[in-house]
Amino acid sequence: MPGPRGHDVSPVPLAVGCAGSYPARMPGLIPIAEDIWLAEGGNVNFYGFTYPTRSVVVRLPGRELWVWSPIALSDDLRAEIAAIGRPCHLVSPNKIHHLYLQDWKAAYPDALLWGPRSTIQKRGDLRFQGALEEVAPPEWQGVFDLAWFRGSRFLDEIVFFHRPSRTAILADMSENFTEAFLERYWSGWQRAVARLWGIVEGKGYAPLELRLSFIFRSDLRKARDKVLAWNPRRAIMAHGRWQDDNGRAFLERAFAWIG
Repeated sequence: MPGPRGHDVSPVPLAVGCAGSYPARMPGLIPIAEDIWLAEGGNVNFYGFTYPTRSVVVRLPGRELWVWSPIALSDDLRAEIAAIGRPCHLVSPNKIHHLYLQDWKAAYPDALLWGPRSTIQKRGDLRFQGALEEVAPPEWQGVFDLAWFRGSRFLDEIVFFHRPSRTAILADMSENFTEAFLERYWSGWQRAVARLWGIVEGKGYAPLELRLSFIFRSDLRKARDKVLAWNPRRAIMAHGRWQDDNGRAFLERAFAWIG
């Protein structure tokens, strides 16, 4: 089924515990540190490639919840969300990660929508706050730092750093698929593409077409340096195996293509 603004986001079967890669992909909150959770969603079809979905939920002071890249909102997930706080901030990191914003906004009408200008322009049907760039809005109560990866005519992305848990949160600036996931969901030629592009464990690069689209590299290098200076312990990306430790070393490798 076509998603908002024409993306092909047809649901595909959920993963069921690929050994050594992902937990069973079902809605639910997975605590990873104090006041920060993962929510693993279903898979979607993105231009013929099966992609898993993942959200990050952070509890701000006062039980306000910050929800990054919201996944499909089920009744079970909504009940778990209610147990830890109330969603007040719904965040799109780039113009691809927007597919379920309207569902969450309908469920939580008082929540504020945030994203870079490219997302805001893409989703003219939704009312956003000011465009995200380099500085976190004061409404987030000093919990986050931001880095703006720009210089591409194809896609820009905001990368977030949750200070209390030292967690870097990326959407598509790093994809880190395991062989188990690829063997299960991607065809032979698709697996070859993944390895060629370096969006697999051992590299964790951004997709090749995104890397090639960065014509202006000075701002890109500044954003890379800013992320590495955070010295993150964890690195969570939307697609692939996330890193619970040695996050800075992982990101040094994942950003090696920047130069």
